[in-house]
Order: sequence, then structure tokens, then C-alpha cells
Amino acid sequence: MTIKLFITGGTIDKHYNELNGELYFDHSYIPQILQQGRCHANISTEVLLAKDSLEMNEVDRQHILTACQKTKAIQIIITHGTDTMVDTAMVLKQAITNKVIVLVGAMIPYAFKQSDALFNIGCAVTAVQCLTEGVYIIMNGQVFTADNVQKNRQEGCFQQVKK
Repeated sequence: MTIKLFITGGTIDKHYNELNGELYFDHSYIPQILQQGRCHANISTEVLLAKDSLEMNEVDRQHILTACQKTKAIQIIITHGTDTMVDTAMVLKQAITNKVIVLVGAMIPYAFKQSDALFNIGCAVTAVQCLTEGVYIIMNGQVFTADNVQKNRQEGCFQQVKK
């Protein structure tokens, strides 16, 4: 069974411009991350977007939704920026019920030392193979359902919504 991995941008794939100190998108690090992690899962990657999630809009979310609906794969990973990851997860949750969809990102770009990217991608690859149908966010060794997670910007982590 093939896992479909859609790349949409986010911090995980940002590059550093040494001349002006800005972060930008050039190419995706995801194939390199999978290779470095010695991943043997059958994964097919596809770049959908290369955007910071704060720049994503409803047209972008519909593009991601359509790609998830059209793929024959029932196990899907989506790399995504952390700022609006929950928004995209909720769009997917409302429209897709027959697949396992895992959104994942990083707080620190893969290109930086001490990045959480490699660990998070590894967790996502494992989780998508073990979870039941639904939409999830995987960050820093934790699994969250799309409707019970929020980003804690003060602590730089994801956590369950307090009810």
C-alpha cells in the first residue's frame, strides 16, 4: 500500500538566505528527510504548494482537499505550516471520512540544527499506518485529532483543547 505525501510548504521546508537573513522556499527537503531517516515505507511525494501557512487561503485549502479526495491512497501525510495547520485539518475533517490523513510540520526548519523536522516526519509515517480513518495532527511525538488541538504560541507546541 502506498502512502501519499503532499508537500505544501511551511517552516519544515524553509531555506535560509545568508545574505539577508530571510527564510524562503526553494526546493522541498522531504525526500532528503525520508532518506536520512532510512524510511522504507512505500511513499509517493507530490508538491502541491510552497507557502507559509499564514499566507494560505481558502483556495489553497480547497486545492489540498481536492488532492486528498482524488488520490487513490487511503493513507495521506500532508506537510504544512504550523500556524494554520488546524484550519486545514478541519476543512479536511468535514469533507473526508474514509481515509487516514496526518498533517505534520516543524517549529524549526529542517535546514537548522536542532530542528524537529526529522522526528516529526518519522512520527507521521508511523502514525498514518497505525491510525484509524480520520484527520490528525502529529507534532513532537503526540497525536491529536483535528477537532481537539490548538497551537500554543507561547510555549511553541501543540496541545489538546481544554474543554
